[in-house]
Parts: sequence; C-alpha cells; structure tokens
Amino acid sequence: MSQVIQSLRRPVMPAPMAGGPTIVDLVRAAHQAGSFGTLGLGSASVDSARSQIDACAGIPFGVNLFCPQDPLTPEQLAAAAELAAAEGATLPDPDYSFGFHDKLELALQGGTRVVWSMFGAFDSEQLARIHAAGAEAWITVTTPDEARAAATLGVDALCVQGPAAGGHRGTWDRTALPDDRPLAELIAAVHKAVHSVAPNIPLIAAGGLRTASDVTQVLSLPGVVAASCGSAFLLSKEAGTSDYNRKLLQRGGATVSTRAFSGRHARGLENDYTRAHPDLPPIYPMLNSVLKERRAQHDDAVAYCLVGEPAAKIRGGSVADILDSLCQSKH
Repeated sequence: MSQVIQSLRRPVMPAPMAGGPTIVDLVRAAHQAGSFGTLGLGSASVDSARSQIDACAGIPFGVNLFCPQDPLTPEQLAAAAELAAAEGATLPDPDYSFGFHDKLELALQGGTRVVWSMFGAFDSEQLARIHAAGAEAWITVTTPDEARAAATLGVDALCVQGPAAGGHRGTWDRTALPDDRPLAELIAAVHKAVHSVAPNIPLIAAGGLRTASDVTQVLSLPGVVAASCGSAFLLSKEAGTSDYNRKLLQRGGATVSTRAFSGRHARGLENDYTRAHPDLPPIYPMLNSVLKERRAQHDDAVAYCLVGEPAAKIRGGSVADILDSLCQSKH
C-alpha cells in the first residue's frame, strides 16, 4: 500500500493540472486540509519547476511530469506546418523531452514524496532512482494494457483516468483513440488486468467526480483507495486558474474531447476551433504554438479552457471548502 495514500486524512486529492491551475498555493492548501497536492510540472520550464519545488519545502508534496515522446513524423509535421500557415504562425523547434530528466532530478533533490508520470511510464532505472530517494512512483493509465504494463514495473499506485476527465487524457500513445468506457467500467477492467501481476496495487480514480456521492461511489469500486479531482478545484481561491478561464468556466458550456486544443486528446470547453477541426492529427506539442498569439489575446474562438464533464457543477470556495463538499465527513 502507498504510504502517502495511507497518510491521507481525506480520500480525495487535487489533481496535478499542468499549465497553471495546480500551483504551490493549492498544494499547500491541500496539505493543510488533510489531503495531498501534486505540482503539475509537465509543461513548466525547468526554472519554473525548480522554483515551485523549492516553494514546497517543509510539506509533503508530489510532482507530475510528462514522459518524453517520440518526435512527430514528417506527415504530422507537415500537417502542423499547414495549420501554422493558416494562422500566419511559425513552428518552433519542439522539445519532445518536456525537460523530464532535469525535472525528475530537481524533484528528487527537492524531497518530493511522489513522482507521478503522464503520457507514459518510467523505465526501470528511473523507477529505481525514485525509490532510492524515498519517493513513490505513480502512473496515470487509461487502458487495461497500460495498467498491466505499469503494474509489472513495480510502481506504487495507478491513477485510472476516465473519459470525463478534464485536461489531457493520459494515453501513452498519442496516436491512439482514448478508451471511452465509463470510469466504473474502466476501473473494473483495470483491476482485473492487474490482479495477477500486482493484486494489491492501489488504484486512484479520476475523471468527472464532482460530489461526495461521486467519490463514495468510486471508492466502493475494486482496488480504489482514493480519488483525484482536477476540475472540481479550478475555481478554488488557491488555484492558479487565470481570470480569463475563470470567466469562461463561470459562463459554462459544452465540453468536448478532441485533439483541437493541443494536438493530443484533451477535454475542455468547446469553441469555434474545436468545431471546425474535429479530426486533427496528433501534432502535440505544436498546436499551442500555432494558436499562441490568438490565445494570448483572449480570442474566444480558440480558447484553451480545459475542464472535465460536467463543467456546470464546478463551484468556487477554498480548497478546504471543496474537499469538505467532496468528502462525506470533515476531518
């Protein structure tokens, strides 16, 4: 059993949301309220990652990192260039490593309790380094096959992310269509897949959890010992959600899972661009650069407001308030 999860006074954790929402203030507030916070460092610069890790000194915290990906194929690069030309934008030289190795070293030196991977798994050497530093290794999985592979590695927990989750779907293969089974069905399949490999590995449920009833339901599923909630905290006082995205969230609207936000499948508020490009190829991480200028001008037609379903149930308040609402009893 994960020692970090065993130490929780509440079975709900704020999810590590990259790109701004899960900042140090949110992580500290989660700890203060009896939960556990994880910095979303996947898209952060190495300097920013260093600063955030340093600012968490003195409390238990985790870090979430994007695993390196294979370079785009010539065909995918050509598709990205075509989209860039339509916007009058220039494609940068991409960093397919996402600074993973430098951030991992910073996290281990900085005393992280958890290293949590997204878009893939650790290799055996990385896993050994994480454990040698006294930290736990968690992996986001979206299919039974991913879960079985992760469990075979000997990691400490699996986060099973369902289709209602906001933000990026953590698929290991960026070209694959995400598994669209409802969270409860997906968890059952994952639990069955890992049972012969690691029967006691703890599962963390994620995706679309908004109420105490939702949390109670997933905690009753086989293998599930905790819930990870991201969108539920987007409007919290301590979140780093931008003022522009707070207004979009309060306005509401339909969400859609599409590659038209970033080039990887992600769920967010539908906009003109997602409606016009329902079948974009897997060109992550290029699309953010293509649309960067328009997004900086707060052009609603290309708004990058990632949020899960149902978006209408998201409320404000402090992290502690939201944890109270998600847990049946206060601690």
